Amino acid sequence: MGALSALEEALENRWAAVWARVLDKEPVELLDALRTECDSNAVVCAAGRVLVPNAYDVALADEVHDELTRRGGRVGQAITDSLARHAERHGYEWAGPLAVHIARSDDLPNGRYSVTSRVMPHVSAAGFPHAG
Repeated sequence: MGALSALEEALENRWAAVWARVLDKEPVELLDALRTECDSNAVVCAAGRVLVPNAYDVALADEVHDELTRRGGRVGQAITDSLARHAERHGYEWAGPLAVHIARSDDLPNGRYSVTSRVMPHVSAAGFPHAG
């Protein structure tokens, strides 16, 4: 195992511990769900070129969302970073800039979540009106 892989594994284990405290269960389940969503929607476009969705929505039960909100953006960034490392390890290309959106859902029981993905087209700066 290379030094970079060992460092990545150590960082993933650290964030797993944070998630375990936040979610009061193994965080690997949610991270695995994101990775599975990414893998399941991978499209081979050409030899050696595999595209994956770039927008991921994670819906969390109220209590879990509240706990994450109290902790600030660090956990959301950790999730995004973990997904980015997963794609890099598999040689995936994003369909555009990677975005992971975490939202509250009244429809989920405590401790549960849902994960969906889609291709969100890149919006260029030309699409916004200029400040006058």
